[in-house]
Amino acid sequence: MSKTLLKMLGSLMCVLAVCADVTPVKDFTLEKMEGKWYIVGFATNAQWFVDHKAEMKLSTAVLVATAEGDLNLSYANLKDDGTCWRMTHNATKTDIPGHFTFRSQFWNNDNDINIVDVVYDDYALIHTIKTNDGVSEVLNELYSRTPEASVALQQKFTQFSLENGILSENIVILPKNSMSSI
Repeated sequence: MSKTLLKMLGSLMCVLAVCADVTPVKDFTLEKMEGKWYIVGFATNAQWFVDHKAEMKLSTAVLVATAEGDLNLSYANLKDDGTCWRMTHNATKTDIPGHFTFRSQFWNNDNDINIVDVVYDDYALIHTIKTNDGVSEVLNELYSRTPEASVALQQKFTQFSLENGILSENIVILPKNSMSSI
């Protein structure tokens, strides 16, 4: 086997071992997740993030429960040039409350989402495993009902991300966009 392939397999084994213990929060209530959230924290070792993290800014997510119990996710991000980037996904519920899956046609990947911690009127920690062509990457996000997260919440997010194998330099509290608030 090539050295690169061995490194990839080793990384994947670490990701799977770390993520095997990540489960959704107990007593998850989908309807309480509904509404506008600010994505204030972002953490992943994925190369695309490493290449673009300096450009990333605070964005929003609007979550809406469907009649079937699925979760509609609508994202928006104001770019520095004043244009708005938007994306929508419909995440399908699983047999476990707080656990959803979806296939992104835009990114061509499968997403396995766990809402691992939530105080519905304050914050949520979202853990996603993104898989494309057999390669998996961990993505953690910190959602907040306000554009700013407390120091204690930032520390909680950082610790959770470190425990999931994300390098400290790849854990970011996102700055507000200088153009205006979202």
